[in-house]
Amino acid sequence: MILITLASVGVVIGALGLHIGLTARKRAAQAVDECAEMMRRQLQVTSGAADNRAIRDVAIVHYDALKELSGGLSFSLAMLNAAGDGIVLTSINGRTETRTYARVLQGGRSQQVLSPEEDHVVRAARLGRGPSTRLDDPLDIRMNGRSSNSA
Repeated sequence: MILITLASVGVVIGALGLHIGLTARKRAAQAVDECAEMMRRQLQVTSGAADNRAIRDVAIVHYDALKELSGGLSFSLAMLNAAGDGIVLTSINGRTETRTYARVLQGGRSQQVLSPEEDHVVRAARLGRGPSTRLDDPLDIRMNGRSSNSA
Protein backbone atom coordinates (compact mmCIF):
# COMPACT_ATOMS: atom_id res chain seq x y z
CA MET A 1 0.00 0.00 0.00
CA ILE A 2 2.82 2.39 0.87
CA LEU A 3 4.56 1.66 -2.44
CA ILE A 4 1.42 2.53 -4.40
CA THR A 5 1.04 5.80 -2.47
CA LEU A 6 4.70 6.70 -3.04
CA ALA A 7 4.40 5.85 -6.74
CA SER A 8 1.27 8.02 -7.04
CA VAL A 9 3.00 10.93 -5.30
CA GLY A 10 5.98 10.48 -7.61
CA VAL A 11 3.77 10.62 -10.71
CA VAL A 12 2.06 13.80 -9.47
CA ILE A 13 5.38 15.49 -8.65
CA GLY A 14 6.79 14.42 -12.03
CA ALA A 15 3.76 15.86 -13.87
CA LEU A 16 4.09 19.10 -11.90
CA GLY A 17 7.80 19.31 -12.77
CA LEU A 18 7.01 18.73 -16.44
CA HIS A 19 4.40 21.49 -16.39
CA ILE A 20 6.81 23.94 -14.71
CA GLY A 21 9.54 23.06 -17.22
CA LEU A 22 7.26 23.58 -20.23
CA THR A 23 6.03 26.91 -18.84
CA ALA A 24 9.61 28.08 -18.28
CA ARG A 25 10.56 27.03 -21.82
CA LYS A 26 7.64 28.98 -23.27
CA ARG A 27 8.56 32.11 -21.31
CA ALA A 28 12.23 31.79 -22.31
CA ALA A 29 11.27 31.41 -25.99
CA GLN A 30 9.09 34.52 -25.74
CA ALA A 31 11.98 36.49 -24.20
CA VAL A 32 14.34 35.36 -26.98
CA ASP A 33 11.75 36.35 -29.62
CA GLU A 34 11.32 39.78 -27.99
CA CYS A 35 15.09 40.33 -28.01
CA ALA A 36 15.31 39.28 -31.65
CA GLU A 37 12.49 41.66 -32.59
CA MET A 38 14.18 44.56 -30.77
CA MET A 39 17.47 43.77 -32.50
CA ARG A 40 15.73 43.64 -35.89
CA ARG A 41 14.16 47.04 -35.23
CA GLN A 42 17.51 48.45 -34.07
CA LEU A 43 19.24 47.18 -37.22
CA GLN A 44 16.62 48.91 -39.36
CA VAL A 45 17.52 52.21 -37.72
CA THR A 46 21.29 51.82 -37.80
CA SER A 47 21.31 50.76 -41.45
CA GLY A 48 19.36 53.85 -42.58
CA ALA A 49 19.85 57.56 -42.35
CA ALA A 50 17.30 58.02 -39.56
CA ASP A 51 18.00 60.36 -36.67
CA ASN A 52 18.56 58.10 -33.64
CA ARG A 53 17.48 60.91 -31.30
CA ALA A 54 14.01 61.28 -32.85
CA ILE A 55 11.02 59.75 -31.08
CA ARG A 56 10.32 56.49 -32.87
CA ASP A 57 8.53 54.16 -30.48
CA VAL A 58 5.23 55.33 -28.98
CA ALA A 59 2.61 53.36 -27.06
CA ILE A 60 -0.24 54.24 -24.74
CA VAL A 61 -2.34 52.08 -22.44
CA HIS A 62 -5.58 53.18 -20.75
CA TYR A 63 -6.71 51.51 -17.53
CA ASP A 64 -8.72 51.93 -14.34
CA ALA A 65 -6.15 52.79 -11.68
CA LEU A 66 -8.70 53.45 -8.93
CA LYS A 67 -11.69 51.33 -7.97
CA GLU A 68 -13.84 54.42 -7.45
CA LEU A 69 -13.74 55.37 -11.12
CA SER A 70 -14.10 53.31 -14.27
CA GLY A 71 -13.89 54.12 -17.94
CA GLY A 72 -10.16 53.79 -18.48
CA LEU A 73 -9.38 57.43 -17.71
CA SER A 74 -5.93 56.72 -16.29
CA PHE A 75 -3.12 56.13 -18.77
CA SER A 76 0.59 55.51 -19.27
CA LEU A 77 2.34 56.83 -22.38
CA ALA A 78 5.83 55.80 -23.50
CA MET A 79 7.79 57.88 -26.02
CA LEU A 80 11.23 56.48 -26.90
CA ASN A 81 13.94 56.94 -29.49
CA ALA A 82 15.77 54.11 -31.24
CA ALA A 83 18.18 53.68 -28.31
CA GLY A 84 15.31 53.31 -25.83
CA ASP A 85 15.87 56.76 -24.34
CA GLY A 86 12.77 58.79 -23.58
CA ILE A 87 9.98 59.19 -21.06
CA VAL A 88 6.99 57.42 -19.60
CA LEU A 89 4.16 59.78 -18.70
CA THR A 90 1.52 58.38 -16.33
CA SER A 91 -1.71 60.05 -15.29
CA ILE A 92 -3.81 58.58 -12.47
CA ASN A 93 -7.30 60.06 -12.59
CA GLY A 94 -9.78 59.97 -9.69
CA ARG A 95 -13.04 61.73 -8.94
CA THR A 96 -11.49 64.68 -7.14
CA GLU A 97 -7.87 64.73 -8.21
CA THR A 98 -5.41 63.79 -10.92
CA ARG A 99 -1.80 62.83 -10.35
CA THR A 100 0.72 62.91 -13.18
CA TYR A 101 4.13 61.28 -13.12
CA ALA A 102 7.00 61.45 -15.61
CA ARG A 103 9.86 58.96 -15.54
CA VAL A 104 13.02 59.20 -17.60
CA LEU A 105 14.21 56.12 -19.47
CA GLN A 106 17.71 55.43 -20.70
CA GLY A 107 18.26 52.33 -22.79
CA GLY A 108 14.70 51.23 -22.04
CA ARG A 109 15.33 51.25 -18.27
CA SER A 110 14.30 53.67 -15.53
CA GLN A 111 16.19 54.68 -12.39
CA GLN A 112 12.86 54.36 -10.56
CA VAL A 113 10.74 51.24 -10.27
CA LEU A 114 8.07 51.22 -12.99
CA SER A 115 4.50 50.22 -12.29
CA PRO A 116 3.20 47.13 -14.13
CA GLU A 117 1.28 49.41 -16.51
CA GLU A 118 4.38 51.52 -17.20
CA ASP A 119 6.51 48.42 -17.78
CA HIS A 120 3.86 47.05 -20.17
CA VAL A 121 3.68 50.25 -22.22
CA VAL A 122 7.50 50.51 -22.46
CA ARG A 123 7.69 46.91 -23.73
CA ALA A 124 4.88 47.59 -26.22
CA ALA A 125 6.66 50.68 -27.52
CA ARG A 126 10.05 48.93 -27.82
CA LEU A 127 8.40 46.09 -29.73
CA GLY A 128 6.60 48.48 -32.10
CA ARG A 129 3.16 47.43 -30.81
CA GLY A 130 1.82 50.98 -30.33
CA PRO A 131 0.40 53.47 -30.50
CA SER A 132 -2.48 51.92 -28.57
CA THR A 133 -2.18 48.73 -26.53
CA ARG A 134 -4.19 46.91 -23.88
CA LEU A 135 -3.00 45.51 -20.57
CA ASP A 136 -4.33 42.07 -21.47
CA ASP A 137 -2.22 42.01 -24.66
CA PRO A 138 0.49 39.38 -24.01
CA LEU A 139 2.88 41.24 -26.37
CA ASP A 140 3.72 38.07 -28.27
CA ILE A 141 5.90 38.60 -31.32
CA ARG A 142 4.21 38.23 -34.68
CA MET A 143 6.47 37.28 -37.54
CA ASN A 144 5.11 36.82 -41.06
CA GLY A 145 1.56 37.02 -39.69
CA ARG A 146 2.04 34.10 -37.27
CA SER A 147 2.53 34.15 -33.53
CA SER A 148 5.99 32.97 -32.59
CA ASN A 149 4.71 30.80 -29.77
CA SER A 150 2.43 28.73 -31.99
CA ALA A 151 4.42 25.74 -33.13
